[in-house]
Order: sequence, then structure tokens, then C-alpha cells
Amino acid sequence: MRTKAISLLQELTEAHSVSGHEDEVRAIFVDELEGCGELSADRNGSVFCEMGESGPRVLVAGHMDEVGFMVQAITLDGFLQFVAIGGWWEHSLLSQRVEILTRSGEKVLGVVASRPPHFLPEAQRRQVMSIDQLFIDIGAGSRREAMESFGVALGDPIAPVSAFTAMGGEDLFMAKAFDNRVGMAGAIQTGQILAQSSHPNRLIIGGTVQEEVGLRGAKTAANFIKPDVAIVLEGPPADDTPGFPRSECQGRLGGGVQIRLYDPSAITNPRLARLAIETAKAEGIPHQVTVRRSGGTDAGSFHVANEGIPSIVLGVPARYIHSHNAIIDLNDYLHLLALSIALVRRLDEPTVERLVTYL
Repeated sequence: MRTKAISLLQELTEAHSVSGHEDEVRAIFVDELEGCGELSADRNGSVFCEMGESGPRVLVAGHMDEVGFMVQAITLDGFLQFVAIGGWWEHSLLSQRVEILTRSGEKVLGVVASRPPHFLPEAQRRQVMSIDQLFIDIGAGSRREAMESFGVALGDPIAPVSAFTAMGGEDLFMAKAFDNRVGMAGAIQTGQILAQSSHPNRLIIGGTVQEEVGLRGAKTAANFIKPDVAIVLEGPPADDTPGFPRSECQGRLGGGVQIRLYDPSAITNPRLARLAIETAKAEGIPHQVTVRRSGGTDAGSFHVANEGIPSIVLGVPARYIHSHNAIIDLNDYLHLLALSIALVRRLDEPTVERLVTYL
């Protein structure tokens, strides 16, 4: 399981799949789950694998997209101006490598740049430049060369370039897009493992689109799949670095899978939350409970869809998400996988019915 986890995480994190352009991750999903169940996709591009003959419909899903950029304009001198797709902190952008995915499928390497500080007034050197002050240098000498020789066009998606790398610390790995390729890997491996054993439900493994730009894919996914319960697998921000009080840490690397009870987008169904915590304790799965003041996940769309879908978020804490270099502890991922599988196995018809019976 560990070896497969590492190879799958590498393949997923190194894929180019900015919001609205999730084709590479979708192809990995299909390749990994073909033969495990019935594959389908909604009209926005979210993809699903359904297995099992009877029982409540249980969705285990991650979002396929990553934060990135899009070509907004090309200057006469061949530099690219761009807009952000998803949330970026401008501090993390300058001098970073990116790839532009062209209409032909070729990828063009570039670097995020700005006017050199040598030519800026002293006061401006201390300011963080906004994205509209930055540009991408792909080595083109003119707009025509950028478009005709490099194949770049307005609207092309741009993703960070960052290799999946083992760090010096045991079981720590660094890569881009752990938000949310850890969730996608967890969903895929959950499906592969449960396809080989019995479970008391109709299990749907899912990969949604466009989470990073407003939880959009989950809206149509809920309509298309109509789940009775949704387990959302995520790569939330860790809070175990300098600047956070240790006593308030709820997302520590090596602390186990996160079980999220609240963020501004969703209040977890309390009965489902208790079931997840009790399952983790019964199975001896290290876990950490979190209540978040900010952020949001696909649970924000799932829990208010249709007639209401009990939803819970399980997460692998990741340092420095929404940047070129995030860091996870592989053990947290393996604990997320273990809890996801154990929770699915407990979601039989009477259990699911108790989650939503109020009268």
C-alpha cells in the first residue's frame, strides 16, 4: 500500500490540471479504476466509478483541480500576462517556474518575473507586487513567435512546475498540488481496495472539477450521482510552523488524519462526525479534530445539494498549500486512507438512515 501510495502521489502531483482543465488527472483516475466498477462523467467533467449492488449511495471524492493561472494577454515583445485561477499569495510567485499547456498538448516552460528591483524606487522594493504587475517569460522574442512558434494562445492554462521529492525527514514529501492530489490518491486507493472486498453500500468514487474556484464541480456532481452520504478527501493547510501557537495546532504533520467539524462553507453533520471519530478510535487510527475559521471544501456544495447530503471532510495536513512546494507526512495520508475505508464499511442502510432521521 505504501509503495503504491508514493507512486500514485507522484503521478498525480506532477500532472497539469488547473481548474477547468482537469484532463490529466481524469485520465489517471480512469486508468487506475477501470475494471473496478462502472465509469461515468457529468457534463462538467467530474468523473465517477460506481461499485456495489445495493445499499445507500456513499460517495468518496476528491477534487481534481489545482490552483494555477491562465494566459490573459501576450505583449508585443512576447511576454505573457496572466490571471490567477484559485487563491494565490503573491509572495510565493516571483522567480518560480511554470508550464503553459497549449492547444496542441505541448507544454511551454516559463518563469514568473517582474521589473528588476534595481530599477524600482526604494519604497516599491518593499511592496509585494500584485499579479497584474507580473509577467511570464517563455523566451519568446515577439507576440508572433510566442503564438506561432511556441503555440501559446489566450486562455491557455498555466500550472506550477515542481517535482515530487522525498525530503530528509522520514516520510516527508514535497510537491505542488497536494491540495488536492492527496484527496484524489485517497479516493482512488479507497476504490481499488474496496473493489476487492464487500461493503454494505453502493460505493461511488469521485473526482470533481473546479473546487478551487467556488466548489463548482460538486454542485453538478451531487445532482448527477445523488449520494446519500459524501466523504470528502482533502489536502488542508497545516498549522504547525513558526507563527502558530503550538497549543492551538489542529493540523500537525504526523498527527494523523484530520476530521473537520466546521469551516465557513459547511457544518459537518454531528452524527456523521461522531461516527468518524468513533471509527478512528475503534480502529486505532491516529487523527486530529479541527474547527476552521476560514476556508471551504466541496462539502460546502454537497451538504446543501438535493434534499441535503450528510458530508464530512477527512484531510491530510499540508504545509504551504497553494504554492509550488507543499509538504506532507505520508503517514497522515495512510491514516486518511485507513479511515476512509473503515468509515465506508460502517455506512450500511440503518446507519445512514440514522444520520438523517429527525422526526
